[in-house]
Amino acid sequence: MDRPADDLESLNRKLENIQAITDEALAHLDVDEFLDTLLDRVRHILGVDTAVVLLLDRQGRFLEATVAKGIEEEVSQGVHVPVGQGFAGRVAAERRPVYIPDVASAGVFNPLLVQRGLHSLLGVPLIGGGRLVGVLHVGTLAPRRFTADETEFLQLAASRIALAVQSLMSRAERAGALELQRSLIPSALPDIPGVEMAARYRPGKENVGGDWYDVFVLPSGEIGIVMGDVAGHGLPAAVVMGRMRSSLRSYALETTDPAEALGKLDRKMLHFEPNATATVLYAVCAPSLDRIRISSAGHPPPVLARPGGPAEAVDLKLDLLIGFTTEITRSTTVVDLPPGGLLCFYTDGLIERRDNSVDSGIARLCDAVYAGDPEQVGAAVMAALIGRERAADDVALLLLQRKP
Repeated sequence: MDRPADDLESLNRKLENIQAITDEALAHLDVDEFLDTLLDRVRHILGVDTAVVLLLDRQGRFLEATVAKGIEEEVSQGVHVPVGQGFAGRVAAERRPVYIPDVASAGVFNPLLVQRGLHSLLGVPLIGGGRLVGVLHVGTLAPRRFTADETEFLQLAASRIALAVQSLMSRAERAGALELQRSLIPSALPDIPGVEMAARYRPGKENVGGDWYDVFVLPSGEIGIVMGDVAGHGLPAAVVMGRMRSSLRSYALETTDPAEALGKLDRKMLHFEPNATATVLYAVCAPSLDRIRISSAGHPPPVLARPGGPAEAVDLKLDLLIGFTTEITRSTTVVDLPPGGLLCFYTDGLIERRDNSVDSGIARLCDAVYAGDPEQVGAAVMAALIGRERAADDVALLLLQRKP
């Protein structure tokens, strides 16, 4: 039996309510709250018994039940539907509305739809910016034929849901990545006799990435210094960064040779996370503080400033990035650090600009660095290379001075 259809003008007015919710969501709600509110509205407007949103997982293989009305167990039981299989999987694969008049005879993938006694289903894809975000479907316990206007309404609602969900998830992911990154970057540098240190970290205005620095004292009394940058951005890069940081700390306890530690890290990443790449610089400073052993996996060289002299980039061999191959022999360079000397470690967000070369950025950094108090040098470097314009990429800066 057909439900009397609202005229198009009435449905458009109701669609304005959907628009109002999406606008409000961007300012006040998280993803689940937004979807919960919106499904109530869709369910009421169309007069259906159930409404469900399934979102696509990171790998693009499964649809995961995220919020449901009238069939809440889809969420509590963690329903996963493979893309291309069953009702929701077909909607996702074909990226068009799919109507099922009789669920019991349709061979749906999710048995809950049959167990709940649903009779008719209408599903539409959630597509935002040309990308599949998930699927929205509604269902009724009684036989129901959805009109063309109702189908169009659900499609329009779905497109606005998709854009809002993308925006909300992007905001939540950025916040999560930033929080994870900040939790892994030292809240305070260790107090080491004979050494003064300062550090800066600024997230990029466009994306939070996988930049990190680390300083720790080894059982030998030597000082371990790390500066790294995981390729990519957002929460995935921050998660990989956390794993790499933990792994390198472990390998630092096994060997005091920076090249060997990076080789172990490379082997671990290639085996367990073959799609991840990163530049990493690892240095080990002698307890006497006069010599530093440095190995670089594709990371830009530190800048050394000696008292009374100009700062210059350390002449350092840049080996292959972490995550490319273990079939190389990594190298270690020994650098003398005189009393009063200062070393500046950094990530490429400090020196790279779209309109300038990396070499030009390093030259500007050398002009700003001098053998002085690390906090003052850090302020001078950030003023000279960042200034008023927030960098697009993350910036990590670590300065270490051997006390005069």
